[in-house]
Amino acid sequence: MVDTRVTLSGMELDNPVIPASGTFGYGYIFSEWYDINCLGSFSFKGTTLHPRFGNPTPRIAETPGGMLNAVGLENPGVERVISEELPRIQEVFSKKVIANISGFSLEEYVACAQALDAQEQVGILEINISCPNVHGGGMSFGTSPEMAARVTRAVRDAVKKPVYIKLSPNVTDIVAIARACEEAGADGLSLINTLLGMRIDLRTRRPILANRTGGLSGGAIFPVALRMVWDVYEAVKIPVIGMGGVQSARDVLEMMLAGATAVQVGAANLVNPLACKEIVDELPGEMEKLGIQELKQIIGGAHHG
Repeated sequence: MVDTRVTLSGMELDNPVIPASGTFGYGYIFSEWYDINCLGSFSFKGTTLHPRFGNPTPRIAETPGGMLNAVGLENPGVERVISEELPRIQEVFSKKVIANISGFSLEEYVACAQALDAQEQVGILEINISCPNVHGGGMSFGTSPEMAARVTRAVRDAVKKPVYIKLSPNVTDIVAIARACEEAGADGLSLINTLLGMRIDLRTRRPILANRTGGLSGGAIFPVALRMVWDVYEAVKIPVIGMGGVQSARDVLEMMLAGATAVQVGAANLVNPLACKEIVDELPGEMEKLGIQELKQIIGGAHHG
């Protein structure tokens, strides 16, 4: 019998499979398809201090091997997430969740993080400094080591629960930013968020997305994500949650060999609502084929082979 358990900063997961923020809502819609308690955890929809309508439509464009999105952090704001969404999550999910948090100033990041830090259901605070689809916030905090460190330090000093910083691939040196976050007190890192991209409508000769650019996700970005997880794992001592184009149990194992302790699944949920369940179901069989008895023993294994 194989052991799929992993641990993130003291939070033990039955398996490393975590639906990524923005692709799983608050979980209860997916609970109509399957028992979501089979998941290790899930990162709920990105939350800001105040409600956000998001970007104008069109917000989605298809691409070969993936999709572009420019939703723009649409969410009801942290007060309603706490008063309305968390109780609904509790009805369908008995484990700790990951709270994904965005902001437009240090003060907003801190206030939102403190509010969610106080919630029993929340196990980890995932601080998103990497959203490419909002102006004046999100990725603007994650493109320099200095700004990334400032956000990390401000949140870490204000909360008690583990703080994971979600990093952008749209930078020259993701390793420098990862190290800055670690030095500023981050308990872990999540990477990668989406890659900036765009499409043009040949008939209108205009960008398809109203925002002009959007975040590229899906299978096309898996090799980029894998390389960045590898590089960051070699540079830091804190846990890494890997994501970007993960579509199968074999992708999960590959990401863990590169250095991920757990793995988030994003765009695959939008193509197939059963994607995460299928990955969880397939994981033990793939481990047995490859002679893996304990999943946690392969974390970073490709660096030492």
